Parts: sequence; structure tokens; C-alpha cells
Amino acid sequence: MYRRVSILMRKHFVSVLVLCVAMIASLSVKAADPAKGKTLFQQNCASCHNVHKQVTGPALKGVEERWSDKKLLRQWIHNSGSVIASGDPYAVKLFNDFNKQAMPGFPSFTDADIDDILAYIADESTKGPATTKVDPAAAAGGAGEDSGNNSLLFGIITLILAVVALILMQINSSLNKLAADKDGVAVPEPVPFYKNKAYIALLILVLFIVGGYYTINGAIGLGRQKDYMPKQEIFFSHRVHAGVNQINCLYCHAGAEKSKHAMIPSENICMNCHKTISEYSGTPELFTAEGQKVNGSAEIQKLYDHVGWDKTSQQYTKPGKPIEWTKIHNLPDHVYFNHSQHIVAGKQQCQTCHGAITEMDEVHQFAELSMGWCVNCHRTTKVQFADNKYYSIFEQFHQQVKEGKIDSVTVEMVGGTECQKCHY
Repeated sequence: MYRRVSILMRKHFVSVLVLCVAMIASLSVKAADPAKGKTLFQQNCASCHNVHKQVTGPALKGVEERWSDKKLLRQWIHNSGSVIASGDPYAVKLFNDFNKQAMPGFPSFTDADIDDILAYIADESTKGPATTKVDPAAAAGGAGEDSGNNSLLFGIITLILAVVALILMQINSSLNKLAADKDGVAVPEPVPFYKNKAYIALLILVLFIVGGYYTINGAIGLGRQKDYMPKQEIFFSHRVHAGVNQINCLYCHAGAEKSKHAMIPSENICMNCHKTISEYSGTPELFTAEGQKVNGSAEIQKLYDHVGWDKTSQQYTKPGKPIEWTKIHNLPDHVYFNHSQHIVAGKQQCQTCHGAITEMDEVHQFAELSMGWCVNCHRTTKVQFADNKYYSIFEQFHQQVKEGKIDSVTVEMVGGTECQKCHY
């Protein structure tokens, strides 16, 4: 019986092996990741597209069904002009329906990146339009998360275990003394732990390590303030302005694409709209990070008080005074950062550094803005290399891309991690 089973196992060994390999291969196929797609969408697509409604571009719900071929859709995302030039009827109609404004190309996107974005769109399409209620804890920059509580819990448990270990060592020493006395062996009295040189040395070493760790961490984080959310003189909701009303970031922060600084908009820019918009309808409702409801009309009146505008006579009736906004995103003086380079040459979206700004009532510092955070971004971010005049001097990389030796170019490859790029 055993021999027959052995023969059968040998006979079918190859089949079983092939089946196992096939199963492993099927498991290793990477499925589209909606979470990664959401990040890519917010960084590259959200300024022009919404899943459920038309903004600068068409609503993206059901986008895959509208295209005859997924390869054609991928080509459209990589380079919409080439699809229009091919004469595809849907591409030409889309081009004409949107005032013949071609969609910017994303040649750095891989097919996997596009599939992730499409997976996010499909997932978001099933949820319906987002509700306008804001979770105050989420608005506060993740204050509701329990990661800090876990760290505190681990620290307390470690301290308790250390005390238990110390007590057990003392008990062990006392028991050894009792056993020695019973056997008639002369053993000196145990030294109290607070006089024991070994314990004192160990305690000093532990305090040195712990103190050094927190000192170094404090020095590294000096001046950085992740999740910083100061109270502003006027409650300004980016969720209402940039999110619901789809006002482009560059309308208010015009300097972001032209200069080193993004620029705080002047009151005149606010009044371009608020000369006629003097009341807030209350939709969506506004809340502070603490969950307190905000009267939007009263905040508009604060703006009028600052600029000296009388909404009844529709005239400026008194001298204005500047709004004292508190700056949120600060970098050390020895760090050079240029907004225009990242937006114009790097083709980065605001959400890359500022997070989901279109969902924030009160803005907080989303990213760490540390050196490590910036360097890691430069190491992993693929630049918009093709058709970008800023990178025309890198002939070697252009040639390697044409020859298929590399499929993309990261910021690091064009000198993005050199010290003098940010410190000079």
C-alpha cells in the first residue's frame, strides 16, 4: 500500500509542482490599488477633475466605459494630443466639447499607475458624492488617531517591566542569602540597590541613552511643526473655496508659479468675489477643529471691516487695515525652496506638500517638511521628463529613455539630492 502511494506521488509530482507554481504566480499578480490611486489622483488630477461632477474637465465616473479600448485611454492620459491626431471619434468630441483645450499629458505614469487611478475612480463612483460634514478630529490633522496613545502605553509597560525586573533581582539576591545561611556559608549582606554600583552604572547608562535619544529627536525636529494649526483672524475655508467652488489655487496664490514664495493673497483678491457675495448660505456647514459651528456671513463681515467696505452703499467708506494671517508652513533660513521650480518644472500639485487642501476648513501643516521627507520625495518622484524644456540639457537620459535602458527619470538622477541644491 505504501509503495503504491509512493508511486502515485512520484507520478503526479510534476503536475502538483506546476499547479503550485501557477498558484504562486496568480497570487503574485499585482492588483490595482485604489489607495495608491487616490494619492496619484489628488496629486495630479484633482485640480481639473472630480469623479462625480464636471469641473475644468469632465466627470470621471464611468470613464472606462466611455472609451472603446483601455489602451486608448492609457494613451490619452500619457499624451492626449496623439489620440486626437489619430482621429478617434470620442477623443475628438471630447477635445471639441471642452473648447479645444487639450488635457496635459502624464508620460511618467506607468500602466500600473493608471490602473491604480482607475481603480480609485471606480471605487469612488460607488460611494456617491462626498458628504460635506467634516470630522473635527480629522481636520485637526489626525488628532483622533491612537498612535501617540500606543507609544505612551508601550512606554508605561516598559517602565513597569523594568521595575518588576529590579524587584525580582532583589528577591533573587535575598533568596541566595537565605540559602547560603542555611548551608552555613558565610555570605556578606546584600548591598541595597540604591548603593549598588552596578545598578547605579546601569541606571546612568539607561538615562544617558534615553536622554540622548530625546535630545537628538528634539534637535532634529527643532523648528518643525507637523499638524500645526494656528487660529487665524478670519476663518477661511479652503474646503469651500478650493473644494466646493473649485477656485484654482493659483488664482489666490499667484506667486506660486512665478516666484520662490507662494504669496498670501491681498484683500483685493478676496474682494473680487466678495463685493457681490456678502452672505454665506450655510451649505456646507463650517466647523472649527474643535467642532464649533462657524457663521460664514459673520466672517465675511470681518473681511469688510478690514478693507472698509460698506455692503449697503457698495463703496469703500473708511481706510482699510491688513489682515494679520499667521503663517503655517515655515522652513529654516538655511533651506532654499522654490515654489515655481516645483510647480512649473516639476509639475507638482499643491496636494503633494499641503495634503488634501480642498477638504480642509482650517489648514494645518500636513507634511513633516523635514530634510529626510524632502530627500525621500526626490529619490522616488519621477519628473515630467518628456516634452519638458527645463530638462532638455540632460541629453544622456533622453537617449537612454529612447533606447529603453531606463523607463523614467527621478529627481535624484538630475541632481535633486545634491546638498547645494537646497543649502547654498
